[in-house]
Order: sequence, then structure tokens, then C-alpha cells
Amino acid sequence: MKFLGKFFLTLLLLILLALVVLYVLLQTQWGAGWFSRWVSDKTAWHLSLSKIEHDFSSPSHIILDDFSFGHDGQPAVLVAKRVDLGLALVQFSDPLHFNSIEVRDGEINLANQAPDTTLPIQANRLQLNNVRIENPHSTLPMTAQRVNGGLLPWKPLPNDVLGSDAQFQISAGTLTLDGVPGNNVLLQGSIKQRRLVLSNIGADLARGSMTGNAERDALGNWKIDQLRLNDIRLQTHQSLSDFLNPLRAVPSVSINRLDMTDARLQGPDWAVTDLDLTLKNVTLRGDDWESDGGSLSMNAGNFINGGFELNDPIVNADLSAQGIALTQFSSRWVNGVVRASGNWTRSDKRLTLDELAIAGLEYTLPQNWRERWQQTLPDWLDSVLITRATANRNLIIDINPAFPFQMTSLDGSANNLLLARQHQWGIWSGKASFNAAEATFNRTDLRHPSIALNANDQQIQVTELSAFNGSGLLEGSATVGQDAQRPLTLNLKGQAVPANVLGNWGWPTLQLSGNSNLQLQLKGSLNASAPLRPSVDGTLSVTTDAQAVQQTMRGGQVQ
Repeated sequence: MKFLGKFFLTLLLLILLALVVLYVLLQTQWGAGWFSRWVSDKTAWHLSLSKIEHDFSSPSHIILDDFSFGHDGQPAVLVAKRVDLGLALVQFSDPLHFNSIEVRDGEINLANQAPDTTLPIQANRLQLNNVRIENPHSTLPMTAQRVNGGLLPWKPLPNDVLGSDAQFQISAGTLTLDGVPGNNVLLQGSIKQRRLVLSNIGADLARGSMTGNAERDALGNWKIDQLRLNDIRLQTHQSLSDFLNPLRAVPSVSINRLDMTDARLQGPDWAVTDLDLTLKNVTLRGDDWESDGGSLSMNAGNFINGGFELNDPIVNADLSAQGIALTQFSSRWVNGVVRASGNWTRSDKRLTLDELAIAGLEYTLPQNWRERWQQTLPDWLDSVLITRATANRNLIIDINPAFPFQMTSLDGSANNLLLARQHQWGIWSGKASFNAAEATFNRTDLRHPSIALNANDQQIQVTELSAFNGSGLLEGSATVGQDAQRPLTLNLKGQAVPANVLGNWGWPTLQLSGNSNLQLQLKGSLNASAPLRPSVDGTLSVTTDAQAVQQTMRGGQVQ
């Protein structure tokens, strides 16, 4: 019995001695290297350490210096000067589940993590101190520096390094999200079954500030309870459409309240200055939206998109399941003022402007305005109805060299004017009348031109067409059919007008001079896909004090 006792005591002492030797050796550079090689050889991960430290004053902690960890054959996922592993009793059953893990002065690069894999370690608490985080392949690419904070518990999952159930509080010196940088960022919240709750968001963003709270469900839908942006000064290389793409990329974004104050946003061909905006109770889904009792209130110094610019725009609208009630729209535009109110209804995709007022414009039509007029409208806009419209003291210019024109001090009014139908611009019904102080049509000067028309499903009828030219008067009437061929009839007469007043408008020059009385009857087709001249048939009678001329035109040629 004494022999057995001495044997087991000796064996125990030898085991203790071996453990002491192993304990000492592991804390040497050779021991750290041997342990690193053993892990790298026996697992699908590579590990590199310069030193393993342990202090009996903190017996439950192991310190790893110059730590590097990642997939075999790939760059490291985690690199840190110091990793503190807090041990726990649970490690007897789960060796890689630690009580705590503290990463200090390091970098976590999730771009180096293989798809559909997960880190093999867990902890009741993950602590980060001065860590850089790279996550470029997520839905919202992110880079963060000087990250400090904690996550508990930490149980990473494949493609979800944060796990499915945790609470966190993280601060970052700088954070860039989808190309937008922020400073002094604070995030507090939790993850519950892949539902991300951000109970507190704060950041210095683009020389301004951002505060709020939001959450994202397991399917990627975002709900913003409250978000406030103050004094934002943001410049981007993206177009306006690309800048808004993150909102379209997620399944939906529900906004309870969004406030922007004194924001300035600028891209390569667009800009918004001095923007104040409040948006309530709206859900964005791709290019669509829905709302029940929502509202939009916005004003800005300038809004620029390409060649389109609004100055001091103001928009107030109520949003509902039925559509949009535009209670106020006003803006200075091309040195004039535009005001409107009305509604857009979702059921028929019709924009109805109860009132439209345009005054003081100095507007040069774009070179391709005829092509734009013929373009099909987007899916969300089937028709445009103007119940009442007025125009005062406007200047309209077309610099198209084929047929330039200008109208000065243009006034007008319209009632129940249907300007678009079935996604196509036109004059489909209603009444309108316009007059100007002066006009020039292809180098022919007119005084007090005036036109009045009414339209229905069959035709546009020009009931009044008049203008002074030279010392005389031009008067006429016309009709334009509403079918695809757009048949045109025109009757025009002139009294004491220059004999060649029609010369700049397409009729061949007459061998006449002086004032004349004329009578023109003309038929043709304004088909958008074919030129006008080959379709024109007509007769012209011109009488001067000296002689009279009668001409007949067939197919655009005088016989």
C-alpha cells in the first residue's frame, strides 16, 4: 500500500511538473509558435501568435499578443496586437466558448471570411478597443475606424458575424456607410432572431449631425421611427438616381418621421441647397410608396437636376392610400413664379391640378421639346387634368433653327384642360385662350397674337386665330383631328398685310410686293412620324392694288 501511495504521489508530482513546464513553455516565444503551428495544422484555420501571457492576479484570463487568425490560404479575418480571453466553466463542455473576448488595437476584415462559414469561437461578451472594421460586401458596405464597444452574448453565425440574439453598444471615430462618411458615431441596440433594433443612433455626418432610432426585420425591411439630420453638407460623385439606390435596394423602408434641417446635397449634375424637410408615415417599396395619414412638408433654396432648376420651392402634401393631395406647390422658375395645388389619385394615376398659375417666366424651350412631347409618360402618370390655369407676362422662346419663335408678355387661361391621356401628351379636352403683346414666328413679326381653342375626343378646334402684321390683320380658324394622322384644316385671311407674309412659314415666295388681301385654305396631316409638307394641299389667293395671284398646292408643291 505504501508503494502504491508513493507511486501515485510521484505520478501526480510528475504530471504537475509537466503542467508547470508546459505552462512556462507556452508563455515563451517557442511555445506560442508551437501552439500556432499546431492549430494551423489541425484545423482549417491559420493562427499566428508572438506570445501567450497569464498572470495569477487574473487567473481566468489569457493574453495573446500579435494575434492573427483567418481561413487557410486566405488573408486574416482578425489581426490584433492584443486579445484577452476570459475563461469560464462552460469551456469544459465547449472549449471555444469563452466568458469574454477583448480585441485591442486590431482590424476585423469580413471581406476575408469565406462565404457560408462562421468563426469557430463564441463569448458571453465581445469587447472591442480601438479596432478597425471592414465589411465591403454587405448590402450597405461599411468601413469603421477607432471602434470601441461591446456585444453580449457573441455567437456568430454563417454570413452574420453579430449572431441572432445580442445587445450591443458601439462607438466609432469614423464610419463610412455606402460611401457616406460619418464621425463620432454611436450605435446602441440589440439583435433578436435576426431583427436588428437600433435604439439610439448618433453621428457627426457631412459636417452636420444625425440622431434617431430604427430597426430592420429578418427579411431586410427597415422601419425608421425617428431620424433627424441637421446642417448636412454632402457632396457625392453619384447621380441623383444612384444616390437614392440604397432606398430601392432593400425590400421596404417605413418612415414614421424624417426631419432634415438646412441640408445641402450635391452630385455631378444635381444639387439641393438650404433644404428643410419633414416626412411622416410613408413606406417606400422600390420605386413605389404607400401611406395612411402621411405628409410631406419641404422647402429649399435651390433644386437643380441637369438643366432643370427651381428657386425657393415649397411643397406641402398629404399622403394617403388614395394618393397625394398637393395642398401647396410654389417656386420661382426661370425668373418667374409657378404655383399649383391639386391631387394625384392612385386608382387611375391621374394628376389633377385644381389651380395652376404661371407668371413672369423667361423660358427657352429645350431643343428636343417636340420629341419630349411625343414621349410616353411613366407608368405612375396616366393623365394630367388642369381644372383652372392662368398665365401672365411670360416670355417663351424656341431657338430651333428650323422654325424659331418667340412670344412676349404671353397671357392666357384654361379650363378643364386634359393635357395627357393614356400616358401620352396632347390637348384631349377643355378650353384655352392665349394672347401676347408681340411675337416672332420664323423671322415674321406679329403684334397682339391671340388664339382660342376647345378640344374633345374627336378634334381640337381653333375658334380664334388672329394677329396684326405690318399695317394689317391676320385672322383664321383651324381644326386638328385627334386620331394618329392628326388631320389639319386651316382657313386664314389677311387684310392689308404684306403680300409675302406667308413666305417665312413655308409657302413659296410670291412675285408681289406691298400690302395685300389674302385668303388661304389648307389641309394636311400633323402626324408625328411624318413631315408636314408632303401632306399639304391648299389654295392661296392674294390681291394687291396692282395685281392678283391664285396658287394651288398639291403634296407641298405649288402647281
